[in-house]
Amino acid sequence: MSVRKSAVVLIAGAALLGGCAYPEPYPVYQPAPVVQQRTEYGVVESIEMYRDGSGAPIGLGTILGGIAGGVLGHQIGSGHGNTAATIAGAVGGAVVGNQVERANARDRYRAIVRLDSGGTLALNEFGEGELRVGDRVRVVNSRVYRY
Repeated sequence: MSVRKSAVVLIAGAALLGGCAYPEPYPVYQPAPVVQQRTEYGVVESIEMYRDGSGAPIGLGTILGGIAGGVLGHQIGSGHGNTAATIAGAVGGAVVGNQVERANARDRYRAIVRLDSGGTLALNEFGEGELRVGDRVRVVNSRVYRY
């Protein structure tokens, strides 16, 4: 047998035996950890509406609107008229961008729950169904459900 054939047979045999090897340590079955649910009971004291998003007066919509308005305003006129059109376009674009950004903010609801233990929780996530002030509720992992 030639050296080349011997090398191929030796490498193929090593690869075959290497494929049968099992890494140490052997895996041991471990059950999944038990997740404990925290359940509390209480009464809805109030429901507040708030607007989702930042309360900052200037946001990304204002900046992008100002840039777009400035670019469009710069296309009009020449000389001092061009400067005035650019400034007016930037201001107008910023106002429009700010209004669009505010219109996209969503209204959200927060339930204030007085727990039987005496504590108070403010929760944003409601379970199925609608809540009303005075409803008896069950709070499971920071989510409110009618009880």
